[in-house]
Amino acid sequence: MAGQLEGKVAIVTGASRGIGRAIAVLFAREGARVAVAARTEQERDERLPGTIYDVVREIESFGGKAIAVRTDVSKEEDVGNLVARTREAFGPIDILVNNAAVNWYIPVKDYPLHRWQTLLNVNLTGPFMLIQAVLPDMLERRSGNIINISSRAAIGPGPGPYTSPGRGGTPYGVSKAALERLTQGLAQELFEYNIAVNALAPSQVVPTPGVLFHRLIESPDDPRAEPVEYMARAALVLATQTAQTMTGRITYSQEVLREFGLL
Repeated sequence: MAGQLEGKVAIVTGASRGIGRAIAVLFAREGARVAVAARTEQERDERLPGTIYDVVREIESFGGKAIAVRTDVSKEEDVGNLVARTREAFGPIDILVNNAAVNWYIPVKDYPLHRWQTLLNVNLTGPFMLIQAVLPDMLERRSGNIINISSRAAIGPGPGPYTSPGRGGTPYGVSKAALERLTQGLAQELFEYNIAVNALAPSQVVPTPGVLFHRLIESPDDPRAEPVEYMARAALVLATQTAQTMTGRITYSQEVLREFGLL
């Protein structure tokens, strides 16, 4: 039986571990040819396992198609190289998942300017450049999916004040709020071209290596945690949408899975 993404070409950034890895592997299992993009070419800390080559080997182990492309999404030349290599290997790009992100848990009063600039370059300018780079393929074919991975740090419920998760995640939340605004505006711009643009955040903390490394939760069994597979399965739902069925949504993993009867 053909997978839900059979014949599609996808780029997944931040795909060497965690949420990005889970999305890349599931997309490949569903038939997509996947460019696995991240900076990690070799492990430097056993607490942060995984490289882009490990993910490609995992995909190839079940007969999937993937390439590893070392990419710093904050650098225009890296973004151009990623898109060019993906097209060369697999053809026009159908799906973009903007998952790569950085964070430092520092209060605003102590936040170094160079870290603020780096965070915005990776978390916001990187997705912006990637979107611009893949849009020619999608516009020409009048179809495509852009999925921006967000966070509940983006906005707080109720009248406020709002405390960002973690120990000083305010700048991270700012970058994700801006990414959500980009999502909604872009969805409107691209509706006539049948390009779906949505933002997806975890409903609860995902116990990725980075989350455990920073001790945001103590273990994968923490009651505040949800399996990384929830994000991958929700991303798959979004990757199968059109602009007519779902676009401009700021949504959450468990919300999507319940809506489609998958949870």
